[in-house]
Amino acid sequence: MILEGRTLAGKSLFVDEAMRQRFEFIIEIDKLKSIVRRTVLIDRTRQENDAEHTWEMATMAIVLQEYAEPGTDLLATIRMLLIHDLVEIDAGDTYVYDQLGTSDQADRERAAARRVFGLLPEPLATDLYQAWEEFEARVTPEARFARAIDRLQPLLHNYYTSGLSWTQHGISAAEVRRVMSVIAEASSPLGELATAIIDDSVDRGFLPETVG
Repeated sequence: MILEGRTLAGKSLFVDEAMRQRFEFIIEIDKLKSIVRRTVLIDRTRQENDAEHTWEMATMAIVLQEYAEPGTDLLATIRMLLIHDLVEIDAGDTYVYDQLGTSDQADRERAAARRVFGLLPEPLATDLYQAWEEFEARVTPEARFARAIDRLQPLLHNYYTSGLSWTQHGISAAEVRRVMSVIAEASSPLGELATAIIDDSVDRGFLPETVG
């Protein structure tokens, strides 16, 4: 364990085992800052990391909550956005357009979720694991809104970098439309925005209708 045996003036740093486990988890999730994504920063200087992606999505959810389904619990949405990519500490970032990588993504990420959230004491470990599962299932309004934000964020980055990541990876408009379709499932206004962005990207030459 990372914090095992750490003492202060001969005494344990923590008041109990549950506190030690919580800080074990906190230290572990710092690794998210080292997980590099395909998405490029809008200033084009580098690719973003998972922690930056998470922060931006949580902020977007606050700003865009007006466009969520009526009754959507914003705090529950933000909670899912903050924890759902922690599995990438073990599983890595799987590019959404990588068909080979996505074929076993669910299994890899589920195993990672069990380990990462399992660092926490109960019932918190189960609570966060279930929130992660809720995000993946997209059954609740909160999960649908969270997934919509998760898709919209890289779409905006691609649009405002003139399709830089799409071009680098040979992505077509048909692929982008398929992946971004979940946005409309959560929010008609945001779905219309996503469609307009994709269409304008095609018109501007950022995104080819087909590749090859």
